[in-house]
Amino acid sequence: MLLFLALACVGAAVYFVGEAVTVSSRQKEASLRRAAGYGRARAAAASGTESLRFRERVVTPAIGRLAAITLRLNPRSTHAAISARLLTAGLATRISPTTFLAVKAGSAIGGVLLGFLFGVMGSPGFAILLAPAFGAVGFLAPDSVLNMQVKRRREQIRADLPDALDLLAVSVEAGLGFDGAISKLTEHMSGPLVSELGIALGEMRIGEGRVEALKKLAERVPAPEVSAFVRAIVQADQLGISMGRILRVQAADSRLRRQAAAEERAMKAPIKMLFPTGVFIFPSMFIVILGPALINILAAFK
Repeated sequence: MLLFLALACVGAAVYFVGEAVTVSSRQKEASLRRAAGYGRARAAAASGTESLRFRERVVTPAIGRLAAITLRLNPRSTHAAISARLLTAGLATRISPTTFLAVKAGSAIGGVLLGFLFGVMGSPGFAILLAPAFGAVGFLAPDSVLNMQVKRRREQIRADLPDALDLLAVSVEAGLGFDGAISKLTEHMSGPLVSELGIALGEMRIGEGRVEALKKLAERVPAPEVSAFVRAIVQADQLGISMGRILRVQAADSRLRRQAAAEERAMKAPIKMLFPTGVFIFPSMFIVILGPALINILAAFK
């Protein structure tokens, strides 16, 4: 009975979390359907009012309530801060801040129920201790996943920056303007850095100044290499310095920083290997080497 109840609760939690994660894409699809059917007459229902679907009646209000719970549990979290983090992680177009807050609350509730069910199998006191622990893990898990995505995206941008700067320098030296060089870059490369440069190019094409667009790029990608690149381009634009030479210098500097970061990670690898070596490998070696001798010693004392 307890196992059936646990499976039912876990299934319900997975369903609501999946609904919360995909709400933004469903809202886009609903908007497209409404736009496609704009101006068409719809037959009214028998009651004279159009019945709302289950998602609009239940899921959307539930997401709002779950997001409100998260904001009450952590008042320092705001929609603006969550939106900035999602933008840095490259997830702003796939998940909204409200949905992310709802996912946090849903995972926390699911963790509390799961911890309580696991604890009840042991003892009531153990359930009281396990439920808050699982709830805290569920509440913090989305933040950890988002932070890992931000870090992974930042590292990928750092790795792609030298090659992108080389291509920009070649394009500028060949006679293209900076905007044309970025357009050429978006045609021949892909990745998060190229996507961010494409957003900056689109902002410049709709009339925004190059300096403002590049500053927004530096805000969206909080990496030292990108900030240095933006500062150099802004100074070259203001002082009339050769853009090609600046891009060459920035490419060489970014490549040196990438090499230094790789060397730093290589130097940290032996230290990181100490823990698994001491916990998993050394005990096995001691058992294999000293086990037969210990058996012989015990046999001799008997």
